[in-house]
Amino acid sequence: MNRAKNGDLSSIDKDKDKEKDKEKENRILLQGKKMFIKEFQRQLDQLQLLIGRIEAKPAYKDLMEFYRNVHTMKGSAPIFGYIRIGKLAEELVMAWEWTQSMKEDELDTILPLSPVDESLARSKQAVHNMSMEYDISLIELEMDEQKEQSTSLMLGSMHCRLLIVDDDDVLRSYLQRRLQLDGCIVDDASDVETAKVMLHQQTYDLIMLDLLMHPLSGYELFEYLKEDPTLQWIPLIVLSGRNDLNDKVRCFHLGADDYVTKPFQYEELAARIYGLLKRTKNFEQLAFRDPLTGIFNRRYFDHQIRLEMQRFERYEAPLSLAFIDIDKFKTINDTYGHHVGDLVLQGLAHLLQTNIRNTDLLARFGGEEFVIVLPNSTEGQTIRTLQAILEHARKQPVAQSDGLTFSITFSAGVAEWQPGMPVQEWLSMADAAMYKAKQQGRNRVYGVQQTQAAAGTVEEYVPPAASIKKRLLVVDDDLILRSILISHLQHLPIQIVEASDGEEAYEILQKEHFDVCILDGMMPRMDGFTLLEKVRLEEELSKRDMRILILSGKKKEDDLVRGYQLGADDYMTKPFSLVELEMRVRRMLRL
Repeated sequence: MNRAKNGDLSSIDKDKDKEKDKEKENRILLQGKKMFIKEFQRQLDQLQLLIGRIEAKPAYKDLMEFYRNVHTMKGSAPIFGYIRIGKLAEELVMAWEWTQSMKEDELDTILPLSPVDESLARSKQAVHNMSMEYDISLIELEMDEQKEQSTSLMLGSMHCRLLIVDDDDVLRSYLQRRLQLDGCIVDDASDVETAKVMLHQQTYDLIMLDLLMHPLSGYELFEYLKEDPTLQWIPLIVLSGRNDLNDKVRCFHLGADDYVTKPFQYEELAARIYGLLKRTKNFEQLAFRDPLTGIFNRRYFDHQIRLEMQRFERYEAPLSLAFIDIDKFKTINDTYGHHVGDLVLQGLAHLLQTNIRNTDLLARFGGEEFVIVLPNSTEGQTIRTLQAILEHARKQPVAQSDGLTFSITFSAGVAEWQPGMPVQEWLSMADAAMYKAKQQGRNRVYGVQQTQAAAGTVEEYVPPAASIKKRLLVVDDDLILRSILISHLQHLPIQIVEASDGEEAYEILQKEHFDVCILDGMMPRMDGFTLLEKVRLEEELSKRDMRILILSGKKKEDDLVRGYQLGADDYMTKPFSLVELEMRVRRMLRL
């Protein structure tokens, strides 16, 4: 009996997984449709223009461009579900296929014998039909978008981390995967004790809690949250199988923000989560964010720094503080005005935020001063991080106004916290180290434990091997397809570079190394097969272990054979499945 029950649960899980995969694929498809339709109108205008030119005086360049455009549409449209547009484009490809067997110097000889008039007549009718399909597609797309405007989709914009505490394995797993599908980071715990540990390992934006659990009930976690000042403000939703008024009243008195009775509809729960998170984020924005730079303010820093110290005192991990002050900031304000000074502050805040880890805490301390708290970072590691950021500031401007660019440097002091050290003493040490950097000539980082800061020089920062991403080059002249490929693959732990034609890709390959290249077979200036041949024949390029996947709109067997003979590692014919494409790319990247 247990075996049968487990089999049923496994079947339910598989069905739910399939449903979520389908939802994800539909969302990706909708994004592709929106980009395709945006570009489709431009393509139609271009085809109308080319028809007019060819009708007036056929030119080799216009004939080739017309063929390339409809060939691209034939391959792209079905990928995004526009089958009728793909069929019309295929008709045009067949109508102009005769152009592919002639050379430019043969045009005058071939034209009198060619079916150019017939091809033009078919093109006018097909493009007219395409315009009608465009109008219909706009209406269909609007209807699809209205369907997708559900609250669950808005969760992804909140960039939230959630904790589910429930001893029902099936429900917990289902909620975790559904919320992850909607863009949330989700952790789960099957009991109260596990939840307590996790609450001190991560920072959560919201907790979902089941009341009836074994061996401790959800009420035990209520008391725990209430007693800890670092946790008592986290929004909490109770998930309960009991629709009991007394339970609801008790939970609200204990601090619950919402109460949802099982069984419930996922869409309703997602709406409640979104509403709570939005109110919390709005409050945080008003209370804890610096309005000029958008980073945390002094009030939030004073609150959070004590929590970090408590957390790291338990685990005896390194914790460092950097105190940063812009060099000669008063001169910028006096010379160019406070509006330029504000732009500089915004620019440096952005530079700092984009060059630290997600776990680091950046705040504007006051005026032109910033602080960063870096968990799991020693004084030496923090100094190297700040030196790398300072080198960025030296090389590129942080602000621009009225045609002028503004570059700055900063002085920074770094202090590593020691267990038992008061906050004010820790801040004073970092502040004193920053003033030491100022006295030594500014434009440098000084550590409390260092006998001497690296004056005016920057150590090269080498990231750990695990953080070095593999690289993918996407080469396709179809902007829409190129964009959807990048959008679909960007969640992978890789760096993606794009090129719009073979010549641009060739120039990139001369300078940079890639692990995999997705290469369209037919492109202007230099087609994919020619580029593939150059890559395999040139000694320097052939030495690189770069795998190549050819995409082609032609289903001809000789094209496939040609691709493999030239050294392609894989070959896909348009239209193709994006899911299958991702699987092949993963295999080639060995992910």
